[in-house]
Amino acid sequence: MDKRKAAARSLIVLGCLIVLAGSAIHLLLAYPKVSAALASSNLEGKLPGALRSVFFMIALTWTALAAITLIATFSKASFSKPIVLFCGFTLLAMVPAWVSMMGWFVGNEMFVAAGALVVGGGALLRSRHSI
Repeated sequence: MDKRKAAARSLIVLGCLIVLAGSAIHLLLAYPKVSAALASSNLEGKLPGALRSVFFMIALTWTALAAITLIATFSKASFSKPIVLFCGFTLLAMVPAWVSMMGWFVGNEMFVAAGALVVGGGALLRSRHSI
C-alpha cells in the first residue's frame, strides 16, 4: 500500500471513529438523561416518545454513515471515492443546521473535525476506473 492510500485511510478511519464516539456518547450518556427528563415533563400525548425517537435515530444515522464510509474506504469498488466524499460533506452539511438551532457546543466541533478528516481523506483517495 502506498503512503497516499495509507494517509487517506488513516484520516477517514479517524474521522469515522470520532463520529462513532459522538454516536456512543449520544446513545449511552445523553439518551438516558433526555429520556428521564421527557418522562417527567408535562408534554402531552406522543410528543415525549417522538422526541426520544428523534434523539435515538440521529445516533443510529451517524453510526450508519460511519459504517458506509468505512465500507467504501476499504472496498475495491470504482465508486468508493465519491461515496466517501458524499458522506464527509453530509457530516459537514449537518453542522450549520445544528448551530442555528442549538448554538455551538463540543458535539458540533467533533463533527466538523470528523467531516473535515473524512473529506480530506476522501480527497486523497485515488479514483478507481473500472475496465
